Amino acid sequence: MHLYGTQAISEDGHLTIGQVDTLELAKEYGTPLFVYDTALIRKRARGFIDTFKKLGVKAEVAYASKAFACVAVYQLAAEESLSLDVVSGGELFTALKAGFPAERIHFHGNNKSISELELAFDSKIGCIVVDNFYEIQLLQEISERRQQKMRILLRVTPGVEAHTHDFITTGQADSKFGFDLNNGQADEAFQQTFNHEYLELLGLHCHIGSQIFDTAGFGLAGEKLIDKISDWKKTHDFTCTVLNLGGGFGIRYTEEDAPLEPQVYVEDMITVVKNKATVLGLTMPEIWIEPGRSLVGDAGTSLYTIGSQKTVPNVRKYIAVDGGMSDNIRPALYDAKYEAVIASKVNESKSETYTVAGKLCESGDKLIIDAKLQEAASGDVLAIFCTGAYGYSMASNYNRVPRPAVVFVENGQHQLAIRRESYEDIVQNDLPLTLKKGE
Repeated sequence: MHLYGTQAISEDGHLTIGQVDTLELAKEYGTPLFVYDTALIRKRARGFIDTFKKLGVKAEVAYASKAFACVAVYQLAAEESLSLDVVSGGELFTALKAGFPAERIHFHGNNKSISELELAFDSKIGCIVVDNFYEIQLLQEISERRQQKMRILLRVTPGVEAHTHDFITTGQADSKFGFDLNNGQADEAFQQTFNHEYLELLGLHCHIGSQIFDTAGFGLAGEKLIDKISDWKKTHDFTCTVLNLGGGFGIRYTEEDAPLEPQVYVEDMITVVKNKATVLGLTMPEIWIEPGRSLVGDAGTSLYTIGSQKTVPNVRKYIAVDGGMSDNIRPALYDAKYEAVIASKVNESKSETYTVAGKLCESGDKLIIDAKLQEAASGDVLAIFCTGAYGYSMASNYNRVPRPAVVFVENGQHQLAIRRESYEDIVQNDLPLTLKKGE
């Protein structure tokens, strides 16, 4: 059994996280329940930040908070000296509510509204990552009207796409994000923003994929971006101060996954950028990265209570839990794979094979197919590992199911970070019918 972070097995065979018994958490807070190992989040953050410091490279490590956003996790990120990547007005508002330093907030998105951009200007955030020509126009209009400066990066598609173990080079013209580096769009975006009175162009941004297990794609993308920066240096005397190589660093979900340690990604990125910049005679820019999943993914564990069971002779055995695709859509959406354990029977043999079904009214609501588990009984607590990224953040009220609570644990302590929704929460925005019935 693979244990993550501070997970351990108690003397009585229970799964513990942060020195807290998961059965006690389930009893106190109910299930479904997201449990976050904040010590592991801190360790991951320091792994990235300390590597940059050790190598003497100026950098920002921005938490890509679409992975999991709430007031408490933003405050944790601030404690660990992270910057913050937000992709909506809602995430930005939450960050400000958390007291996150606005100057360390970067705002992404391919269709930022005028009101969202106005909020960014009002809040004096650190940077806007510009995605398209329409946004350039909006930023020019807003900044000129307000006579207010804003730092920007241009998001580009470098023709490198990386997923899991593989990466490919492609024209990558068919992307909803960014300016194509190969068809002249990036050059046009540069022309429209360079030397604008109120827009301070820092440099370039790219994001090549997710759940990436090697560094080759990042290196190739970095080289392509530096080549373009070199062109602009020659033609316009532009000095790039920031190169943002995005995120997508992989984590372990199952035994098939073999992710790298944070420092390995960072060291290889720095080597490529330094070498390329030296060859081209460029000043070494700041390196920004955007880990999301790799900060919170394996720090999250979902706890469920097992209810009904069903055996289909000669086919499979089902166990059903009190959550499902409403709190973890990834298996249905991406065919994502997970591992699990019955939290009170960790030391027992995994003698049974079950398909873990959710309680939602969909045949596809299955969290794990053919999971190797200890013998299950109704009332047992099932722990599914590595649900910290894109679980709660993509949760819904499908079937009018309340979203779970979220608990943070560390050093024997635990605290509620997001309270469980009630049925009253679900109907709070509903309005009664007032239209008159026709004759």
